[in-house]
Amino acid sequence: MVGLVGNIVVLIVAGLAHAVAVANPWDGQPVWWLQVLALALLVWRLHRATSWRTAAMRGGLFATAWLAGAWWWLFTSMHTYGGLAAPIAAMAVLALAAFLALCYAAASAIFWRLHQAHPTAAPLFFATSWTLAELARVSWFTGFPWAAGGYAHVDGPLAALAPWVGVHGIGWVAAWLAATLLQIRIRPAGSMLGLVVMGGIVGAAAISGPWSGGTDTFSVTLLQGNIAQDEKFQSGTGVPLALRWYGQQLQAARTDLVVAPETAIPLLPQQLPEGYWADLRAHFSEGPTAALVGVPLGNFQNGYTNSVLGLQPGQALSTAPYRFDKHHLVPFGEFIPPMFRWFTDMMNIPLGDFNRGALGQPVFTWRGQRFAPHICYEDLFGEELAVQFLDSSQAPTVLVNISNIAWFGDSLAIDQHLQISRMRAMEFERPLLRATNTGATVIIDHRGAVAKALPRLTQGVLVGVVEGRQGTTPYAWWVSRLGLWPLWGLGIAVLCFGSLRRRAT
Repeated sequence: MVGLVGNIVVLIVAGLAHAVAVANPWDGQPVWWLQVLALALLVWRLHRATSWRTAAMRGGLFATAWLAGAWWWLFTSMHTYGGLAAPIAAMAVLALAAFLALCYAAASAIFWRLHQAHPTAAPLFFATSWTLAELARVSWFTGFPWAAGGYAHVDGPLAALAPWVGVHGIGWVAAWLAATLLQIRIRPAGSMLGLVVMGGIVGAAAISGPWSGGTDTFSVTLLQGNIAQDEKFQSGTGVPLALRWYGQQLQAARTDLVVAPETAIPLLPQQLPEGYWADLRAHFSEGPTAALVGVPLGNFQNGYTNSVLGLQPGQALSTAPYRFDKHHLVPFGEFIPPMFRWFTDMMNIPLGDFNRGALGQPVFTWRGQRFAPHICYEDLFGEELAVQFLDSSQAPTVLVNISNIAWFGDSLAIDQHLQISRMRAMEFERPLLRATNTGATVIIDHRGAVAKALPRLTQGVLVGVVEGRQGTTPYAWWVSRLGLWPLWGLGIAVLCFGSLRRRAT
């Protein structure tokens, strides 16, 4: 029998294993079977709980260890670059994890109550309650779905479900699988039948499609400046380095498209040296190459935005260039939540309250392709990117992510973000270009595979040829119209049905 200390150890180890499964610290790759095993250990301890309160504490402890283990690199941004005292930074990471773990504590309590009345349906109730907790983390308090369980499966057999149900649908299946494996000893016949049926569904998904077809190919240059975060916005070091290096590389590119990362140009256009921006615009107004460049925009009166500007041949210098403004802003980094000014004042980070861009902004059209840029953290929210797929004739043929993860140093944040981007490519069957400051700067094909990559934490230029895609996956079709509401609705319906049956027995 596992005692109190043993339970704590098992749950912490299982939670940390769940974090490792998304991107392991040895090579940054996901470990899909470890994610299922970690959840199975949790389900085992939930089955042994003596009350819903005990189940809630166990689920909350597991989730706290998982989330803190996945986000430990937030400590780097707050302490190393923000100057926050190490104990306070560590407590902040733990507090965020514990706060969001309340969703999983509630899910565990609900599961315990329902499985007591309907033990044969335990896998269904666990998968559903756990997925509703994941959806709550996506939706509430602006959302922070980083390290969701489904991202562990970009290289596993469940990846075949991505074009159908997306990362959260994959997470449901993984949770169901974990609970079903644990129940084999109790209901061997029913569990084996369920596994066979689910295997058939996954197999059918694997042989279905493809849902998109190729368009023309184009050549692309992706820039990675590798400018240290503690120098990036310093007028005597990082700023002149960025202006010089990115300016040279942008003008040297000879491919169809060149992409520079988030805030590659670290100054507002009106703050740039005289002639700098005019020279860039004049260069790209002629010749064979277009550019997507990360740059802050705005002024004190109207506010500021974290933006991408698109420059292309034939664009009159008197007209405004293509512009994308970041829609999904990062708490504390791009806006300060109410009542938390005191916390940000403790750090030496150039925080700001940015204006929010519109959802579903126009694509950048060039060389017969429709490029849909998004900035850093935005690619965690597939349901928001999907809005651009409402009209299939105008849907993006290529997704473009520009990022700066230098805030988190040489950490698993780089690898975790890469798995997130790979999942988006699979959900929409679109190639995805990533231009970043420190990594991962990569070309991802429409199947989610990394076609070409630069070494992380190096200054370099990545050149490749990419085939755009057109067509709509089932996931893109339903999530562009309904968002995540179908998952919410089905989940709530299952739990309501289980609750009504529980009262009737």
